[in-house]
Amino acid sequence: MIRDLAEYEKARHEVHTTEDQLQAVLFGADPAVFAHIAEDDGTGDVVGFALWFRNFSTWRGVHGIYLEDLYVRPDSRGGGHGRALLTGLARICVARGYQRLEWSVLDWNEPSIGFYKSLGAVPMDEWTTFRLTDESLRHLAE
Repeated sequence: MIRDLAEYEKARHEVHTTEDQLQAVLFGADPAVFAHIAEDDGTGDVVGFALWFRNFSTWRGVHGIYLEDLYVRPDSRGGGHGRALLTGLARICVARGYQRLEWSVLDWNEPSIGFYKSLGAVPMDEWTTFRLTDESLRHLAE
């Protein structure tokens, strides 16, 4: 499903994750990344996932959740799976005293943007995401 998500986001060439890496970060001795899955009620097939980790707000002084990826297979969209995954994360936030659930969405992904707004999420339009990878990251580290 990670590859399916990357294809949807037009970034399949960027996926380098292996099953061994996922096994280590999700189920190792000290997991720092967590995943929830959505299953089809009728078949039990996995139809979606949410991959997340804790972040921290210096403004609020508490942890939150950063949702790295939310994906529901196209043929299962509209069945409440995405909402159920986000509801589960919201419940974790409330139960643990976390005050934020945050994620990014591609500007062109209007169906997802509409869905998120329908849940009460607000875009953080005044922020721009920056990223260092590959050669730029290595250059700065030097």
